Amino acid sequence: MKRGKKYIETAKLVDSTALYERDEAVDLAKKVAVAKFDETIEVHIKTGCDGRHAEQQIRGAVVLPHGTGKTVRVLVFAKGAKLDEAQAAGADFTGGEELIPKIQKEGWLDFDVVVATPDMMGVVGRLGRVLGPKGLMPNPKAGTVTMDVTKAINEIKAGKIEYRLDKSNIIHVPIGKASFTNEQLADNFQTLMDAINKAKPSSLKGQYIKSVTLAPTMGPGIKVNALKMAQ
Repeated sequence: MKRGKKYIETAKLVDSTALYERDEAVDLAKKVAVAKFDETIEVHIKTGCDGRHAEQQIRGAVVLPHGTGKTVRVLVFAKGAKLDEAQAAGADFTGGEELIPKIQKEGWLDFDVVVATPDMMGVVGRLGRVLGPKGLMPNPKAGTVTMDVTKAINEIKAGKIEYRLDKSNIIHVPIGKASFTNEQLADNFQTLMDAINKAKPSSLKGQYIKSVTLAPTMGPGIKVNALKMAQ
């Protein structure tokens, strides 16, 4: 993969063989985020889990104390009073059955998170082939299948993020923007790692967290001391 001049220059600031402490890694991630836009700082956590086994599937959500720096558009599937409640709570889009053809046939996907009341999952299930691959399918573990739509919307808007294993058993999560202060990024990072540690499957044998890497959108990865992160 060909790298640009900026990437090559910033990569010189990072010792690829070193394991950095959290605060040092956060500081470095901000320094190597030199793109012309406000880069997202992401965490990539390689686990020892085997996602092919249901009991080792990690999936959940956590509210980052300082949010992600991104405006999140929420779509709520509900009916009756719950539809009114979702609108009052600040959902960007609300509806029911009538949204199915709009998403399926017109390819409408102008939303970042989907919330549904349990009685609407029969309807939402028909969108599995569209929403599933994009990670947009509501899930009880992530708190996006719930009757308490107000709480769900408030948490998402406040900076709730979802984490899950990908096919390589790695978790990829944004923890903020390069414009955040070091303290904000460190707080968000620690909150995420605490949640991941709590989500450790009881059936897992061997090392749980194999590596933790911090990286801005366009910059090099910075390896974090994973042993300090795994309690």
